[in-house]
Amino acid sequence: MLKGLGGLGDMAKMMKAAQEMQGKMAEMQEGLDQIVVIGESGAGLVKARATAKGDLTGLEIDPSIFVASEKEVVEDLILAAIKDAQGKARDRAQSEMSKLTEGLGLPPGMKLPF
Repeated sequence: MLKGLGGLGDMAKMMKAAQEMQGKMAEMQEGLDQIVVIGESGAGLVKARATAKGDLTGLEIDPSIFVASEKEVVEDLILAAIKDAQGKARDRAQSEMSKLTEGLGLPPGMKLPF
């Protein structure tokens, strides 16, 4: 009698899976605030701390580099440490996303959210 509605069951499963995925993604996003990465420059003389979301949370500078004549070098080291931390944050966030999506059968390298 309702032969033509067989596809609706599959659609309901897909919708449920999508809702579960959305919930897992929200949890993962919250978790990214708890993951800390450290970027470094100048062989560790400058360290920048950030969350996996890329929010800078701290900066540690070895006092030995505070020489007035080296101001530009210090500024460059600070920027390099921040960029390193941001790059690590992006990589970690992508890694966490990959863990979440690996069971979905998506093509390798597909980035979410769309």
